[in-house]
Amino acid sequence: MHTDYLERILTARVYDVAIESPLELAPTLSQRLDNQLLLKREDMQSVFSFKLRGAYNKMALLTADVRQQGVITASAGNHAQGVALAARQLDCQAIIVMPVTTPPIKINAVKKLGAQVILHGDSYSEAQEHAAQLVTQQQRTFVHPYDDPDVVAGQGTVGMEILRQYNKPIYAIFVPIGGGGLISGIAAYVKRLRPEIKMIGVEPVDSAAMYEALQQGKCVQLQQVGLFADGVAVKCVGEETFRLCQAFVDDIVLVDNDAICAAIKDVFEDTRSILEPAGALSIAGAKAYVAQHKLQGETLVAVASGANMNFDRLRHVSERAEIGEEREAILAVTIPEQPGSFRAFCSLLETRRITEFNYRYADAKEAHVFVGVEMQSHGEITSLINTLEQHGLRALDLSDNEMAKLHIRHMVGGHAPQAEHELLYRFEFPERPGALENFLHSMSHNWNISLFHYRNHGSALGRVLVGMQVPPEDYPAFEVFLDKIGYVYCDESHNPAYHLFVKGDAKP
Repeated sequence: MHTDYLERILTARVYDVAIESPLELAPTLSQRLDNQLLLKREDMQSVFSFKLRGAYNKMALLTADVRQQGVITASAGNHAQGVALAARQLDCQAIIVMPVTTPPIKINAVKKLGAQVILHGDSYSEAQEHAAQLVTQQQRTFVHPYDDPDVVAGQGTVGMEILRQYNKPIYAIFVPIGGGGLISGIAAYVKRLRPEIKMIGVEPVDSAAMYEALQQGKCVQLQQVGLFADGVAVKCVGEETFRLCQAFVDDIVLVDNDAICAAIKDVFEDTRSILEPAGALSIAGAKAYVAQHKLQGETLVAVASGANMNFDRLRHVSERAEIGEEREAILAVTIPEQPGSFRAFCSLLETRRITEFNYRYADAKEAHVFVGVEMQSHGEITSLINTLEQHGLRALDLSDNEMAKLHIRHMVGGHAPQAEHELLYRFEFPERPGALENFLHSMSHNWNISLFHYRNHGSALGRVLVGMQVPPEDYPAFEVFLDKIGYVYCDESHNPAYHLFVKGDAKP
């Protein structure tokens, strides 16, 4: 089959709709990895994904009579847009069956390309079953998203371009795997001409269908798959793609969602482009492989496969990227419940930047603080914890605690009836290095801090919500303090949300 796929790829009809995407150096990431990392920018295609290559090649090779009958496919995103674009280019009618859970942005993108969209089922599997029924009823051709030799050949043109664009030694090419069409096509071409180049697939740990298939020597059906990297959320790979991966793929790297988020940020810093989770998968895999094998001075290629990012996921990506890069530690620290404790704790952090600080008064003797701290390396966490404990502060590393990162960070607080004479103020200050630390030092006064909430979201302003126990006779002195601190502030002591959910002394 080597020669068969070589010929298929060399004669594939993709350039009526696809561009020869750039192969670009990622300079910052290359320097950090101590290897040359080149990005194959398939996110720059007109539908922001490589998928138009395979879809168009499949449809262009159909006879005119068969095309006249129309095509149908099932997809939740990128393949749908590829088929829709190919249908418009070839003057062919296309029906796309999409799960009802598909985001509107993807549905609208397919409709704008002129395809008919049918929403059916809650998952890709249900949509595919419905598409299969329509194929029988309407005598249309089904355009499979990955398990079809013509689709595989179309995707294989990515590999053809890589070898043409870079004729020096390449150590490995990293490719995301969903159903396996992209890596099968690239590997079939690359291994025929440059067998010394390692072909390494990358899958999320919670959607590792090809990894499991290769481990067991047969296609397996996963019970469930993670949906964060929805572009590769496939429960079972194709028979043909499995066969090709068995023959040509050297290794598969598994990465978690935090590592994917970190890779999205890495690519943004080098290119100012935002990849979708599946699109950044290969970059996350390359980073993990370099760390595991201690590679240095090699040339690596990672296929940036797509950029159809749901905008509402950006907050999650931003939240988790620092943890995925191990540049932020999440700690639970127990400090004495007394004035001056915040200042003492911050002094132990030395030059490390605080990224998050959550606290609510709960006990007269001890305060439990949820804190995020910027790190240069994972080893710093152990060192910091040792420093804190040497000074009598108990610390627990929560950086790998999924519940803490997803939920608990937003739940620190609650009713504190024992916090008498509590005032609640919201402050804003310019977000610059040391700003929060300076703010905390300024707040270290005789009045007890009973609530503190801060999270750096990368904006120009730092926003802090602070509760302080101030006796009524000290109100004049407190007013002087507010004016002297020099920050924009707002008294939230009478805010109904505060009384309902924090103070607990009001009824809805």
